[in-house]
Amino acid sequence: MKYPTVQRHFSLTWLAIITAILLLAPSQTWAKSFAGSKSCRDCHERFYELWAPSRHGTAMQPYTEVFAETNLTPHPTPLTIEKANYQAYVGKGQGYIIEKTDQGQKKLTIEHVLGGKYVYYFLTPMDKGRLQTLPLAYDVVKKEWFDMAGSGIRHTGGESVSWTDAAYTFNTSCHGCHVSQMRNNYDPKTGIYETTWAEPGINCETCHGPSSEHNRVCREAGKGNVPKDLKILGGKGKFTAKENSDACAPCHAQMIPLTGAFMPGDEFYDHFDLVTLEDPDWYPDGRDLGENYTHTTWSLSPCVKSGKLGCVHCHTSSGRFRQKNDPNSACSPCHDNKVAEPEKHTMHTTGPDTPTCISCHMHKTHFARMDRSDHSMLPPTPATTIAYGSPNACNGCHTDKEAKWADKTVREWRTRDYQAPVLHRAGLVDAARKGDWTKLSAMTTYIANKKSDPIFVTSLIRLLRTCPDAKKWPSLISALENSSPLVRSAAADALGPPPSPQAAQALVVATGDPIRLVRIRAAAALNGVPMQITKGKHKTNLDKAQKEYLTSLTARPDMWTSHYNLGNYYMLGRDLKQASMAFGKAHELAPQAVPPLVNNAMAHARGGDLQGAEVLLMKALPLAPEDPAILYNLGLLKSEMGDTAGAEKFLRASLKADPQLARAAYNLSVILGEKSPKESVTFAQTASDLTANPRYTFNLAFAQHRYGQTEQARSTLKKSIQTWPEFTDAYLYLLNIAETDKQKAEAKALIGTALSSHTLSKTSRARLKQAFQ
Repeated sequence: MKYPTVQRHFSLTWLAIITAILLLAPSQTWAKSFAGSKSCRDCHERFYELWAPSRHGTAMQPYTEVFAETNLTPHPTPLTIEKANYQAYVGKGQGYIIEKTDQGQKKLTIEHVLGGKYVYYFLTPMDKGRLQTLPLAYDVVKKEWFDMAGSGIRHTGGESVSWTDAAYTFNTSCHGCHVSQMRNNYDPKTGIYETTWAEPGINCETCHGPSSEHNRVCREAGKGNVPKDLKILGGKGKFTAKENSDACAPCHAQMIPLTGAFMPGDEFYDHFDLVTLEDPDWYPDGRDLGENYTHTTWSLSPCVKSGKLGCVHCHTSSGRFRQKNDPNSACSPCHDNKVAEPEKHTMHTTGPDTPTCISCHMHKTHFARMDRSDHSMLPPTPATTIAYGSPNACNGCHTDKEAKWADKTVREWRTRDYQAPVLHRAGLVDAARKGDWTKLSAMTTYIANKKSDPIFVTSLIRLLRTCPDAKKWPSLISALENSSPLVRSAAADALGPPPSPQAAQALVVATGDPIRLVRIRAAAALNGVPMQITKGKHKTNLDKAQKEYLTSLTARPDMWTSHYNLGNYYMLGRDLKQASMAFGKAHELAPQAVPPLVNNAMAHARGGDLQGAEVLLMKALPLAPEDPAILYNLGLLKSEMGDTAGAEKFLRASLKADPQLARAAYNLSVILGEKSPKESVTFAQTASDLTANPRYTFNLAFAQHRYGQTEQARSTLKKSIQTWPEFTDAYLYLLNIAETDKQKAEAKALIGTALSSHTLSKTSRARLKQAFQ
């Protein structure tokens, strides 16, 4: 019989989310075919003149005295940011920001300008070829200078990121949406960028692809003649609504890049993953902060899901709103009845203040000094404002009223409770974020329903990663056959490592999915799992998907998350030396990031270097003193090193930081067994309640018996046998603690029933036979 032992395994922090906004440059083969926007001007003068001054055309521009005199005002008073004073000097003969600290002052040259609709951001050259966003930005509407990084604090709280962080490095984070045909040319050995781009701003070829061949065939056709094959991507009628939207998505999505080869017309999910409501940037109901990451909320729109609506229905390729002078016409002809009589639909009287369609369905929110429209186009749901504090259009206008008033009003207007489904799915996301698995059945039902929204299904699947209940697995396996590639990819990711042969088989099939994102996530889930496929279609698919997965990990060597994910890849492959090196590189690129330190500690511990693991975890602790992963792993490490008091201290702290951490409760129960038998029972009960695990239930029975609660222990063991009939330790311990002939006979009867089963392993059958005899 086995007795409870401390679980001596470190917790692995799974693949991190990369949230940079970038459009990766195509390969050099394609790059040779780019001709530049000026080559379009001879034939497309009108479009060129519209594009050149547009927000796309001027997404980035060089700083000049003329620009400053036209667009900026003086900065009279310095701003204090991170214990330094900053003051901008712009205009004739100027173009810099002065940084003053106790150590002296420094001149930061303004070289480039980004944005312009609401805010101008400024770039300065720094070491190793980096272009860094300067700490001062300019509010175009208010005509004032402000703290750039300080304006980006989320609704979830926290502190601003330093302006020197990689998040504000142009080469790393924001380049692809502000210049065209850029190559960041990063050398991972030296950490040096030799970044190049064809043109500042978003040029014609960003949306239409390389134009050299297009220019050639048009010249050869002669003036007034249109070639049968224009040799150009996109253009009027060439793309579907989805292809048009997918072409916009890389710059307007909070996403994870998989390749560096996206071209207009490509499937978005062949090159990117999408961040959904597992991220707190979104409220549980799907409303967001109002940033430029519209693709997630856009994907929630019924109009988009119909397949009839694409970005260019409302926006020109230069980014302008086509229906600016008559916003309601944007919703025609699909909603003519509502557009014709807006007062009936909006319940507002006709007049200059009558809400437009976008007033209610695309409510604007304000963040980082910018206004953004909610592209879900869903109606206002003040009920979710009451529940979760998310914005709603009613109170956006009626600022003197409360959300309760708005909720009561819309319920009186609409006999159909259209808010109920939104509240339901938001409630599931909110519960999953909090680790409240009492709603697990409702979550799995929602996931299994083919009519459920793919964004919410994806969010729930990703959040279910931390759910310890095995009842989740059937719904996740079935989700691999969902019609949405985003859902299928989330399911594949959540099934790693596969919890059963059935899951492993389903993942192998998923490596042959038509969408790269799904194949990559399936390959990642199978990484490190022994496979016995020697030939055939599945072997070919698995090999291809594994190569795609590894390539995706190295697509962005200048981002810490790439090296962190690569470290996880090596860790699962048991190459601890390579894993440690990758985690070390991730830490070098992002010293404040906790996951690389935690997983590097795990690599050291698995290799037997406990002291090295302790150094790394103690280095991580000041960065996040209440992080349960750090505290829990320190507890296990201290136990491994024989420091029981230290183990108890950190395990208690980890359980306090995360009351749902069943492993911490289990290990505390084991450690406190002799010292405090009563408390050992309490922690054992907590672990058993939190996670349906036969070892945890067995440990509860063991702790109960040790504390003198033998009858409770016998009851616990019998329940365990009923739930997990193949867990042989429960039978043996029930027989071991039997005090009467009747109790021994009962235990042997249960063993006899187990031996009649055909599902027991040979080892388990031999153990039970020996006990029975």
